[in-house]
Amino acid sequence: MRAAVVNVDHGFDIVDVDDPTPGPGELVVQVRACGICGSDLKAVEYMPAGFVMGHEFCGEVVAAASDVAADWPDGTFVTALPTMGCGRCPACVGGDVAHCPSFVGIGVGGAPGAYAELVRVSARETFALPHALSGSDGALVEPLAVGLHAVDRARLTPGASVLVVGAGPVGLAVSVWARLLGAGRIVMSDPLESRRRAAARFDIDDAIDPTTEELGGPFGVVFECVGHPGLLDACVGAVSPQGTVILAGACIMPDTFMPIVASMREATLAFVVYYRRRDFAHTIATLAAGRIDPALFVTGRVGLDDFAATFEHLKQPSDDVKVLLEP
Repeated sequence: MRAAVVNVDHGFDIVDVDDPTPGPGELVVQVRACGICGSDLKAVEYMPAGFVMGHEFCGEVVAAASDVAADWPDGTFVTALPTMGCGRCPACVGGDVAHCPSFVGIGVGGAPGAYAELVRVSARETFALPHALSGSDGALVEPLAVGLHAVDRARLTPGASVLVVGAGPVGLAVSVWARLLGAGRIVMSDPLESRRRAAARFDIDDAIDPTTEELGGPFGVVFECVGHPGLLDACVGAVSPQGTVILAGACIMPDTFMPIVASMREATLAFVVYYRRRDFAHTIATLAAGRIDPALFVTGRVGLDDFAATFEHLKQPSDDVKVLLEP
């Protein structure tokens, strides 16, 4: 198969690699689409040469291990959590495979991912997609599930005021779920004009430039969806007494904040990662019911031949939300 493979310069080469084969309890999926994730734009610098990234995908089953073949006939259109676990521990049984002691991530440094024509997945973490999601829009399930998990962790009360820091795909997914789950006023903060323009297409109340405007508030819930040092302190400063700050951004550097500010406000700080199986199920049902418009998110599509250049382009500011690789 053809795949986009990380090279020694932390870019991508399009090369032929061996087709994956399913082990026990596994499927091979022919990739219809795979989203280019903002975390991948950071993580590629840490990936080894020869690795295949990509973890937001959908496609068709083309091979299945004998123990699961009856449940997953060829041609079944699916998406899957980009995770593999033991299937027996409390985390796996509870649908929270990201916390399995044997956790392996697909496309994030563990198993090969879906920037390729084929990807190997766990049948246990796979979901059949309804006809309404039979195109490439099924690749949106994963990034939307990230947002759902963050909002679910916040335990929004009806009418709660919300600040979303970062108008990238995660921040926009958070804003969509916050609206669907009963938030009141929703404000998005991003210093990039291009991202504020993109955010204006969504059902939010205001998009502000934090370099020239006050965040306002205080807000009942603040979501940090960027992952840059300094933003935690800003989020604590914007939360209301007994409010909640959710850290959804992937910050890979040390950060500090003033604990006394959080203490005086009796703020709750919560950190989130990945999602659970039920987040995927709810996201699929919500998309299939037409309650989330995929066109708001998908702003570009690219084939393998143009993938490397597109990936580099997305490292620069733009009004793209989600670009899909269609290998």
